[in-house]
Amino acid sequence: MASNRHLGRIVALQSLYEYEFRKGSEDSSVDIDEILDRNLERYESAIEDKEFVAGLVKGVIAQQVQLDEKIQPMAPDWPIEQIARVDRTILRMGLYELLELADQVPPKVAINEAVELAKAFGSDNSSKFINGVLGTAYRTLVEGKSDNAEESKV
Repeated sequence: MASNRHLGRIVALQSLYEYEFRKGSEDSSVDIDEILDRNLERYESAIEDKEFVAGLVKGVIAQQVQLDEKIQPMAPDWPIEQIARVDRTILRMGLYELLELADQVPPKVAINEAVELAKAFGSDNSSKFINGVLGTAYRTLVEGKSDNAEESKV
């Protein structure tokens, strides 16, 4: 099933991006279920693990505030609302996978997939930014080490 998860993540990114855009535009008719169903329908035969995609999308939305609170200290020069929408969405997805889907997705896979999404959909520097923030998130939130862990060993 893992073979088509990359496409599933693309659909999740598109769905979350559209949802946030429409919410920000005060579209009262925005419905994540409608968006997700429409986007999944386009890839009906290619995505087998639709539950993974739906769980990712709904989990990111449900935990958006907590995810943003965890991302902010790792990107102190960039207030969360100033991070490009696509980068912010990829960061949320990657962090959600690291923290909540670790039993299904190895950390290196979660980070690599986020970096690949950033290369495909972000700006020239997005992939480095995403890699840096999620690498820090892995070290500090998953492994429980501070960024100065190496220095403290000396």
